[in-house]
Amino acid sequence: MADRVEIFEVVGRDGLQNEARFVETPDKIALINALSGAGFTKIEVTAFVSPKAVPNMRDAAQVMGAITRRSGVIYSALVPNLRGAQAAIDAKVDEVNLVFSASASHNQANVRMSCEESLTALAQIVTACKEAGVPANVSIATAFGCPFEGVIAPDRVLGFVGNCVDMGVAGVTLADTTGMANPAQVSALVSAVRARYRALPLTLHFHDTRGMGLANVYAAYQAGARRFDSALGGIGGCPFAPGATGNICTEDTVHMFEQMGVPTGLNLPSLLEIAKTLPALVGHDTFGHVIKAGRSCDLHPLPGGASAQSA
Repeated sequence: MADRVEIFEVVGRDGLQNEARFVETPDKIALINALSGAGFTKIEVTAFVSPKAVPNMRDAAQVMGAITRRSGVIYSALVPNLRGAQAAIDAKVDEVNLVFSASASHNQANVRMSCEESLTALAQIVTACKEAGVPANVSIATAFGCPFEGVIAPDRVLGFVGNCVDMGVAGVTLADTTGMANPAQVSALVSAVRARYRALPLTLHFHDTRGMGLANVYAAYQAGARRFDSALGGIGGCPFAPGATGNICTEDTVHMFEQMGVPTGLNLPSLLEIAKTLPALVGHDTFGHVIKAGRSCDLHPLPGGASAQSA
């Protein structure tokens, strides 16, 4: 049997943060509770960020405090700074997800700091998390490309991964924030990170902005990656990245791996039922393919009374 992959659900944070419609707090709680029963080992619930900067996340503490937690599920939240980390710790998150950009210009747009300033701040946050007994994962945004600067040099990304390892983080996520990555690039960077930091828990976070999301997932899998972020319905996007569209779609990603014989531990029929509820929550159609076409294993009767012919 092929190695199992882990799919981490991020619809509660990355999926909803950029939506035009504010999803009401009880609906967010119900969504996370439904996802908790689908087999995920990690769900990114929300973000403890400035409500002025990301108003859709203004109810972070209420959501985190009201969800029904299941044993074996890590409930994480994104935080941009020490204040957000403390709020997340107070809300009893299981893991904080810190973020900075490999691109200097995107980092300025996102958190108003240079990369060097971000690393200094991240080290302080990681220390605070360790003191509180809460693991910290670092997501390196624009790891494959920046809409302001273009392709990011792999050595620059590797250096930032090394900085994170030196801090003693629980894991690192390489994020294709605006969907600029291609499979050859993904294969090369994932291989390089795994060769240098083999013991590091590495997650890949892809967006499907240019239709290459699942191709990049497959390339990362072939290069040895076994952990992936995704969002139900393929919704989401970065508020500070021009043209950024949704994440890779959870149900499509799970379906692909299942068709490949790669176990995910997730209940795809349950995910499809939950995905059906998303359009009513966000006020528009979602971007998944399997929800529209059905699974590849779903067979249909022949039309018009026709009979099957042997080749």
